[in-house]
Amino acid sequence: MTTRGRGRRRGPASLASATVALALVLAGCGGTGSRAAEVTPAPTRTATPAATVTSAVPDASPAASPSRTPTPSPKALEPGEGAVTVLTYRGYAEYGANDRRVNWVGAFERATGCRVNLRFPQTSDQMDRLVAQTAYDVVSAPPEIGGRLISEGKVAPLTTSLVPHYDEIPAWLRSQRSVTAGSQVYGVPYLWGWYATLYDSGKTRPAAAGALYSDRGPVMLKDGPLTIADAALTLKRQRPELGIVDPYELTRPQLDAATELLGERRGGAERSYWKEPIQAVQGFTGGSVRIGRALPYQLDILRAAGRPVKALKGEPTTGWVDSWMISAQAAAPNCAYRWIDWATTAKVQQQASVWNVLAPANPRACAWHSEETGKFRQTEQAKGICAAYRVTDGGWHKKISFAVLPVKDCEGQDGQCTDYAEWTDRWRLLVH
Repeated sequence: MTTRGRGRRRGPASLASATVALALVLAGCGGTGSRAAEVTPAPTRTATPAATVTSAVPDASPAASPSRTPTPSPKALEPGEGAVTVLTYRGYAEYGANDRRVNWVGAFERATGCRVNLRFPQTSDQMDRLVAQTAYDVVSAPPEIGGRLISEGKVAPLTTSLVPHYDEIPAWLRSQRSVTAGSQVYGVPYLWGWYATLYDSGKTRPAAAGALYSDRGPVMLKDGPLTIADAALTLKRQRPELGIVDPYELTRPQLDAATELLGERRGGAERSYWKEPIQAVQGFTGGSVRIGRALPYQLDILRAAGRPVKALKGEPTTGWVDSWMISAQAAAPNCAYRWIDWATTAKVQQQASVWNVLAPANPRACAWHSEETGKFRQTEQAKGICAAYRVTDGGWHKKISFAVLPVKDCEGQDGQCTDYAEWTDRWRLLVH
């Protein structure tokens, strides 16, 4: 697999708050009073080597190794096992190491008695290796990894009644194909996002996202195999004779057409690709990008920096959902369930959303109710992020094609699709 590079994802390093601060510095903007500047800087996911175990408490002992046989899914919660190993990207589980005010792991430990041991991969490649080679209880999985874990039986079907805050997540998120299989639920959505088509209004005024593949440059795209789905979505509208139904379910002729569109270089068009979201911001702030695919909140960053960047509105687009899953061999399933429920609460969702600048799965995070004060709390950061991603827009998600693992045995094309390995090979030939 390729480097995640998303906010994410992506689908897959995350858009951390450091992006905001750095973008404003690059633009020569102090950021005083801007919504973007209020976000506390966060560490990047590359700060900790893959497979390093970091505990919320420095001297914590590691969780026990998972058993070699599948762990039955509990029907009711029992006392916690005392420790839980969480495999996730840096920024998705914060324990105050970089900012004492940003700590939802320590509060979980105090509330549940489950000590948290964190394993931080740097990239999707490393995440892929860790889920295959190391012991863990719970993992935050992007669609391309989660889909494989489900198909290989590496994660357990969930008893959603053991996650009290599960029903606060909208039904359209809970039913995503990336977290379900048949009648079983395998993942609880955590953070999600979608891609916007941004353009420098001083250089171009595109009518549709298809301008990304026109004969004019320069253009910036997300670096990852699932970007092929963006091209497929354009072809779905431009060339209906191809019969594309789902941009993540492509026959070989459809995949050929999508990669051909991505590979066109008419008129000397320039293409660049971003892995980390800050690279997309740099492209626009430096003036080297005419049009590109980026995350909605980056538009706020660029506007705060005084850049003439706009976004196409109402266009169908692609997106992704990162979800919590429990290992089929979890040594601490009771603590794992408690962790997932904790991460689903409005308060933690708001903290994680602001820290990673991604949309919360629980929309109550946009203004969570404090049990301590009896009042609703809505920060300017949370308000801006929820607005940018249109979290409370009840119909917007219908225009988003959410990522799933491309597989050969698909439903939309009579089982004759191309799989993620082929997408990866095609992308490598295109970009590298």
